[in-house]
Amino acid sequence: MDPQDLPTDPHRPYEDVMAMLVGTLFVALGVSFYTQALLLTGSTAGMAFLLQYATGWRFGVWFFLINLPFYYLAVKRMGWSFTLRTFVAIALVSLFSELTGKWVVFDSLNPLYASLMGGSLIGIGMLVLFRHRTSLGGINILALYLQARYGLRAGYVQLGIDGVIMLAAFLVLPADRVGLSVLGAVALNLIIALNHKPGRYMGVS
Repeated sequence: MDPQDLPTDPHRPYEDVMAMLVGTLFVALGVSFYTQALLLTGSTAGMAFLLQYATGWRFGVWFFLINLPFYYLAVKRMGWSFTLRTFVAIALVSLFSELTGKWVVFDSLNPLYASLMGGSLIGIGMLVLFRHRTSLGGINILALYLQARYGLRAGYVQLGIDGVIMLAAFLVLPADRVGLSVLGAVALNLIIALNHKPGRYMGVS
């Protein structure tokens, strides 16, 4: 997400709060689908999934910790307001992902359904957050920083890092779960690509 892609008309504070809660709850529910089905996605969330499966530590703990180094870049690239919102969103996803596992219990979950529905839920949650000048931090901010500082194409940087995450997944997950994870990533990115376009939606704090 680039700064110029963010809309400009203000939301009311209560609208931002509602969007923050709804968006992070959607993402946390998608995370629960993925955790139950042993799937993962890209970016810092993908790293958190990998570390969860490899170490047994919960997703929420890893997701919060992994994002800490990226806040410095977020301040430089996006400003304090965006960074503080992103910090709150990441903290809420970390918290809600822990709580959702207690609120929702799956007796049976088809992995293909989990891949598509989990990816879609995460994509919708991210879309809600994007529209209120908030993100889930991580690799996207790093990619934009490297593009501005060294001229590296942000899209290629993010694609390369996500590719490494998916390759590393073969070390901790069966091949079929990695394949389903790629399918879920396609669903997630289609949700964002088809709906997060300049001029399609106006409104931001």
